[in-house]
Amino acid sequence: MIEVNALLQRGTVFLAGETLQCNITFKNVGEASDSLSWASAQIHCQCSVSESRVFLPKALHLSSEDINTSADTSFVPSKGEHGMTVLSTKPRILFCDLKLEQGQSKTFTYTEVVPADSPPSFRGQAVKYSYKLTIGTQRINHPTKLLRIPFRILVLHGLNDLSVYLEPAEVQPANPFLLQKTEDTVLDIALHILETVTCRKGPHSYNITNSRGRVARCVMFKTAYKLGEDIIGIMDFSETNVSCVQFSVTLQSEETISEECRKKSAQGSSVTSYVRHQDTCLNTLKSHFSVPVPLTATPGFITDIVCQRWRLHFEFVTTVEPIQGEVRVDEDDSTTWRGPATLQVETMVWDFPVKIYPSHPGHASSVTLLKLLHSITV
Repeated sequence: MIEVNALLQRGTVFLAGETLQCNITFKNVGEASDSLSWASAQIHCQCSVSESRVFLPKALHLSSEDINTSADTSFVPSKGEHGMTVLSTKPRILFCDLKLEQGQSKTFTYTEVVPADSPPSFRGQAVKYSYKLTIGTQRINHPTKLLRIPFRILVLHGLNDLSVYLEPAEVQPANPFLLQKTEDTVLDIALHILETVTCRKGPHSYNITNSRGRVARCVMFKTAYKLGEDIIGIMDFSETNVSCVQFSVTLQSEETISEECRKKSAQGSSVTSYVRHQDTCLNTLKSHFSVPVPLTATPGFITDIVCQRWRLHFEFVTTVEPIQGEVRVDEDDSTTWRGPATLQVETMVWDFPVKIYPSHPGHASSVTLLKLLHSITV
């Protein structure tokens, strides 16, 4: 009896374009020597959809040449999985004919670059993308056993051509006394891009009005955020002619199926709400809101099947008529205002688009429920 243990070294979250590394240990836990015929490993991405809302053209499926389903003894990583395989790396052979004595173990390291054009891990209302590293092994005259390790992929657009971000050789310093600069990794370049596109650009002001006049002025400090960041804004009610009683801000994602994949031509988008901030603002000059972006969320992306965008959904409760309250002066000359028992109000909405980008994969790994270590007994 041989126990197979697989450990993802750095975590369970990776950027598309990064190198995934997994240590795979085979240990004989039986009472006599034992052997395996072969072992192989491969990364694949499965896409499952809601059949009532999504129609998949056959061109999106991998061909039979990419996936071999000939027999039970073949290495078919996606065998038994739901949906279709939209990405599959070439299988890597770990060994052939491995013999282990009692208590002996041997470790192999599997490394593979996740293709830069991969779709991100995503669990939407109509479409789901999920990644697994599958390890297959077989005894002689026995069916193949599979060990599947789920992991998460984040996509940062712009990492397809790294030469754009690398310094040409002719502009690099040639001082012999300087230490040799190490080559930037994909993660280093990705973090540099993220800091550039999500840095603070300066406040942006937006006037919010309805048919009767100005309701509020919204001040946003930036429009691009990373996973885990707080979206902070200021609501200014000082120079308005419409009284706002209450406002709320909700972070929402909008999932839109591409036209060629829709079951119905008039099919709308699916909206998912995450975090909501609500505040009462009657007779308030200024207020603020803070909405955190969950680390478990999927940044904005687009594929042949689905597109996801992000927005802030504002709701303002405004009065229809001027508020007539009761003013009372106390004996100590203090003034008390008592509002009316009922108000005639109406609600207006405003959607503000924001861009959500990935964060450091290590930060995203800290909140994931995916395990680092997986095992199976063969």
